[in-house]
Amino acid sequence: MTLDPQSAWVLELVEKADYPLLESLSVAEARAQYENTAWRLDFEPVSMAQVEDHEVPVDGAAISARAYTPETVTKVGAPTLVYLHGGGWVVGSVETHDRLCRSLAARARCKIVSIDYRLAPEHPFPGPVEDAVAAFRWVAANADALSVDAARIAIGGDSAGGNLAAVACQQLRDAGDAMAPCFQLLIYPATDFAGDYPSRSANAEGYVLTQTLIEWFDAHYRGDWTDLKDPRLSPLRASSLEGLPPALVVTAGYDPLHDEGMAYARALAEAGVAAEHQDYPGMLHGFFNFGGAVDVAAQAVGEAAKELRHAFGVV
Repeated sequence: MTLDPQSAWVLELVEKADYPLLESLSVAEARAQYENTAWRLDFEPVSMAQVEDHEVPVDGAAISARAYTPETVTKVGAPTLVYLHGGGWVVGSVETHDRLCRSLAARARCKIVSIDYRLAPEHPFPGPVEDAVAAFRWVAANADALSVDAARIAIGGDSAGGNLAAVACQQLRDAGDAMAPCFQLLIYPATDFAGDYPSRSANAEGYVLTQTLIEWFDAHYRGDWTDLKDPRLSPLRASSLEGLPPALVVTAGYDPLHDEGMAYARALAEAGVAAEHQDYPGMLHGFFNFGGAVDVAAQAVGEAAKELRHAFGVV
């Protein structure tokens, strides 16, 4: 396995930029830095036919959601992806993933509803899980008002968002929701807090997401929760994966989370779920946000869009 030359260039840029390590900052400072940098290598903004901001009621409060409708999508009964951004459950927002969502919506020819779930440590586990489930239910319940096809709603996300999407699928299955996701898009997801994987040690330093940063994120997210095998935290630890929606699991070779993402794809398939695993050996964690600078990243987003079109029956 060889690091992609453009990925190596990204690492050089990060080193030259000399930003403080996120884990060395306060939560507020880390969020501000991430907001300022997450989009720098992303796609150029794609024009949408419509972009609408909404408020989603959750547990006596409200979170924000942004609905993207690309030019290629009918305004009535559109297939839709509920998207959960990455950022270790601590940083990130609709804004940091705005360009990715625009590009993915245009390529997949679907609406995307991007969710600003509440972040840790103010809202630790299982708060973000509950927000993810509530957001999916809200989109399904308001399908007509949102011009969404209720039978074609997928859920997905990257990194922490991929974790939340995987867990939400399990939660919705277990609750017997009539409107379950038709597909799950899991981009380099965290799937197992309790496991010990070779990629965790092999990629612990030097490749954007370090073991130290993972521990910083995890500590904020888990709070005082100690059961690492709780499937709401570690979806790979669920007693059964049967009956879950078809899935695409994307992994990156130079990512500490590589092996657990691959393990989840394999476990889904072994449980009879139609699960595809797409591995990008030369890529770094977070590479879906490098689509404006890394050729393979742009290709990977295109492949994910292709799988969404297939799941939605869009030709």
